[in-house]
Amino acid sequence: MCNAHGGTAKKSIPFYQANLHSPAIASPGDATSVDWEERVDFSRLRTERLEKAQRQLESSSLGALVLFDMNNIRYTTGTHIGNWARDKYFRCVLLMRGKDPILWDIGSAAKTHQAYASWNAPENWRAGVSTWRGAIPEEVGIEKGNAKRIANILREHGLAGEPIGVDVVELGVLRAFEAEGLTIVDGNHLMLEARTIKTADEVALLNHAATLVDGTYEELYRFLRPGVRENECVALVNEFLYRNGSEEVEAVNAISGERCSPHPHVFSNRYLRPGDTAYFDIIHSFMGYRTCYYRTLNVGSASQAQRDAYKTAREFMDNALTEVRAGASSADVVKHFPAAQEFGFSSEEEAFGLQYCHGIGLGLWERPLMSRYHSLEHPIELEEGMTFAIETYWPTKDGSAAARIEEEVVVTKDGCEMLTRFPADQLYVAGKQYWTGVDLPK
Repeated sequence: MCNAHGGTAKKSIPFYQANLHSPAIASPGDATSVDWEERVDFSRLRTERLEKAQRQLESSSLGALVLFDMNNIRYTTGTHIGNWARDKYFRCVLLMRGKDPILWDIGSAAKTHQAYASWNAPENWRAGVSTWRGAIPEEVGIEKGNAKRIANILREHGLAGEPIGVDVVELGVLRAFEAEGLTIVDGNHLMLEARTIKTADEVALLNHAATLVDGTYEELYRFLRPGVRENECVALVNEFLYRNGSEEVEAVNAISGERCSPHPHVFSNRYLRPGDTAYFDIIHSFMGYRTCYYRTLNVGSASQAQRDAYKTAREFMDNALTEVRAGASSADVVKHFPAAQEFGFSSEEEAFGLQYCHGIGLGLWERPLMSRYHSLEHPIELEEGMTFAIETYWPTKDGSAAARIEEEVVVTKDGCEMLTRFPADQLYVAGKQYWTGVDLPK
């Protein structure tokens, strides 16, 4: 049973020992290094991640992987040049069986890696140019040149005749690979498998990322009151997280009042009013490791309907959490979520994203991903060291408000451990609470 907020649970393994094949990490919540105890070891982190990717490649039918996804590049090379580069597809890694990765990066970044990223040979940090998502015309020949360069390396190592896995790719680049005689297949599933089970260092970084959001919600709880706007809440979240070491605040969903149902997934500049429900999703990363962390609060007061909606959403969460342990099935978890028709949707596809689980790590959409849409018919087995977020949602009967709750967990042998710690056992009311003077609080 998971150690959930407000409930009784079996004692489970501390999160930093969730991967029993890795050493324990001391002082969770402190990501700095010291000489007197073992904390996050970034050298070990890089080594273990690359080894996991190499093992997946060795056990597959693929000869090599060509990686363009920023998360896969960071996972295999331990390099990062800022999230402005996330959608450019101009960075590329070639990972061959038994070989160190070769990374082509924007020129100045390659020089920086050669100088300061000593865990790979300098000759493997290479400068390269892409079309920048087609901004450089095709007739320049960049796609063809890059494909030939990679194909020649594969030929040199006797791998050009084997299937080559690619994670994501632009159509022009794909055609250029095929023109070189390469057989291109899906390599993304292989990297997703490599990233599914987290190492101790990865779990510690996920925990630290969640720790920063714990503090952010404390600031939000103190800040919420009638007259503040959703966008002001978003500004507060960004300021707190960046001031405390966040690498990127990817998104802050701030939803209040009538906007809660249906869920629009984006903030506005709406003013909060007395009695409003407000829920937030804070998505940021620390050292690349991400959060997806909802909390629901009320402003000044809460009606019975709002409390009932929250209680229902919490019951879905707690019932699902009791199923989470190594060896359990994803179907065991999602059977506790309501069917789409029970809360106003015609199909599971239409309701997707409101009652489900998704893996978290360097990306937000890692394995396991579990929902009523697919997991009842296509269940998977939960494994120790998996990390994922569980999201539940429930509207009030009149549709004037809704509750949204999310917890992040690490699967252990006997249950799971919670990474998200800001209280969520009941609907908490923020801001000044108003009293008549007749019915004073006792």
